[in-house]
Amino acid sequence: MVQSNLTIRFWGVRGSIPCPGPETVRYGGNTSCVEVRCGRHLLIFDGGSGLRQLGNTLVASGRPVDLDLFYSHTHFDHVVGLPFFAPAYSAGNRVRFWAGHLKPALDIKTVLEKTMSAPLFPVPIDIFEARLDFRDFVAGETLTPHTGVKLVTAPLNHPDGATGYRVEFGGKSVAYITDTEHHAGQSDPNVLTLMHHADVAIYDCTYTDEEYPRHRHWGHSTWEEGVRLAKQAHVKQLVIFHHDPSHTDSIMDQIATDAAKARPGTVVAHEGLVLQP
Repeated sequence: MVQSNLTIRFWGVRGSIPCPGPETVRYGGNTSCVEVRCGRHLLIFDGGSGLRQLGNTLVASGRPVDLDLFYSHTHFDHVVGLPFFAPAYSAGNRVRFWAGHLKPALDIKTVLEKTMSAPLFPVPIDIFEARLDFRDFVAGETLTPHTGVKLVTAPLNHPDGATGYRVEFGGKSVAYITDTEHHAGQSDPNVLTLMHHADVAIYDCTYTDEEYPRHRHWGHSTWEEGVRLAKQAHVKQLVIFHHDPSHTDSIMDQIATDAAKARPGTVVAHEGLVLQP
């Protein structure tokens, strides 16, 4: 069997706050962090608490680290992993940070510096010995971080702004769309553009349709809306992502069953899941 040169691995799948414990063992309690390998290029989407274990794995490989970290946005659950990202502490490694939701008022360097400053954190970002680059753009721009790697971006509907991504490499495509709220009865054209005929679409499915009215304007969507969008955009495989911290393994099992019935092939992301579209 010929394998794709594009590989997706999930290191953190939870939203809002890390929630380790006996009721979240199988799906995982770490917040958003997804690794996408495009050939030899390493792309990371979001730096939630899942970033720590990813970093430890990279260090254990013994090879120099050169990667791009793309933030959907900079709410705490998506940046909490950075101070514990081991590769950043080693000279010889290189990390490029990207964000599309902050200009013109702010920039990603300033925001990350604030997260690692007193009284929030005991040591500043200057402690990192890796080479760091900070790259701000405006959601809607198309990025080409490496030859043959294309990222289409679009703004998402989330408090303080967020960015959705579509990675295109080697004839394959994966959409990373988290922290976005739908409007009932309306399909978000930005989301549809990112999802259009994607091989894999990772979508913010924090709530169920039944739960959603109690959380309106919180900036999140539902797995049922993900199914509706995936059908409309002709997505090959939908991945349910950014699970509510109150959703136990048993609740996630039921969502997985219901989603697979609604759209066969749909999967619920769990820590350690690997996909090769």
